[in-house]
Amino acid sequence: MRATAAPEGDNRVRLSVALDEAEVDDALDGVVRRLARQVRVPGFRPGKVPRRVLEARMGGAAALRGEALRDALPDFYARAVVDTEIDPIAAPSIDITSGDEAGPVTFDAVVEVRPTVAIPGYGGLVVTVPSLDVPDDEVAAQIDRMRATTGELREVDRPVQADDRVTIDIVGTRQPADGGGAAPGDDDLRVDDLVYEVGSGTVVPELDDHLVGTRSGDTFTFTSEVGAPATAIEFTVTVGQVQELVLPEADDAWAAEASEFATIDELVADVTDRIRRMRVLQARLSLRERSLDALVALVVDEVPAVLVEDELRERLHELGHQLERQGMDVAGFLAATGRDEAAFVAELRESAERNVKADLALRALADAESIEVTDDELDEELAATAERLGIPAAQARAELERAGRLATVRSDQRKAKALRWLEDNVDVVDDEGNPVSRDLLRGESGGSGGDEGQGEGGSDEEDGGR
Repeated sequence: MRATAAPEGDNRVRLSVALDEAEVDDALDGVVRRLARQVRVPGFRPGKVPRRVLEARMGGAAALRGEALRDALPDFYARAVVDTEIDPIAAPSIDITSGDEAGPVTFDAVVEVRPTVAIPGYGGLVVTVPSLDVPDDEVAAQIDRMRATTGELREVDRPVQADDRVTIDIVGTRQPADGGGAAPGDDDLRVDDLVYEVGSGTVVPELDDHLVGTRSGDTFTFTSEVGAPATAIEFTVTVGQVQELVLPEADDAWAAEASEFATIDELVADVTDRIRRMRVLQARLSLRERSLDALVALVVDEVPAVLVEDELRERLHELGHQLERQGMDVAGFLAATGRDEAAFVAELRESAERNVKADLALRALADAESIEVTDDELDEELAATAERLGIPAAQARAELERAGRLATVRSDQRKAKALRWLEDNVDVVDDEGNPVSRDLLRGESGGSGGDEGQGEGGSDEEDGGR
């Protein structure tokens, strides 16, 4: 078999394939063997039907040859795709150009292929990540949360303030849809002596606004929309005891009692360091996401609709499986969340298009930077996959080859390497435009304190061949 590929325009390629007569004969013999097993002819056992009898039953030698070609062409096409190293994204249109009746066979296959997109300016991308500074008020708030666990409630004679604990009686009454008054005794909710933290928003959001400024003994009424679909509920609240939380003094004695540290300074240093490490982790995650977002923004070419639809179908398929495990279907999910089906699908399609652009952009970056996956790297990935599945690496490779997915594994590795290259080569700044040290992003500079999150980029932030 000989195959050549030539561009056709509109992101299509024409494969021209020539088959030797011997290859056609082999395919024809295969079809004869298959039909001999399948066709039932009186007087002949299955698998023993002569070729001349099969030709007669099918309408002649030409009909049998046509059946053989229809049966064999998909395999010849697949081999031509591998030989020419094209990347089809849709089903081909195949046309036999010669040999449909006798002799060697040639055919053309026109197929849409994955496009190569332009990513102009990828070498000068600037990515903003959250600041690594640890604000003093954030540390103080964490210390206060720790103090609150050992605080004492003290009754006060003053108007209610945020963070007070207030004992309330609350009655909720469903309002008729016609807007009329509630009938006596139609209470849908009644809770007495509820200790409520003002500002927590754990009942309905409006409750906090109405509580602030009230005093013990006050009663007030308000209406809130609750649930999906929204239902109007009239709440009547009676304020009882008002208490404030008195926090212990943040001193060495409290620190020693409430933590593993002997002094308040040591505790503050530890809290600062933990917040800083959390901010570093958040910045790392943000760097990956925003680097990819910046690269995707460079893609202005329209992406093939077939790729977007394939991605959308995959997302809906995965969602269906997830919901099935929870005993729900998509219709039930939409009803439970109050979402419109058309709007939901449109949202998924938009996300699918973004993913397609990200895929194409990373492929283009890998091409531009000559990023490849070595055989050793592929073997390592296959070994890791086999270990996760609890099977030998050779079996994992064989199964992927049978499924035609070995090239996909290599492609996914190549895109992952491209993404790592991108993260290592974008310029990183914080929310105020200050350069962020990659050493700090990697957690390679120890210590704590609010001024360690920033710094000039080191040698690893140079252009890197961009």
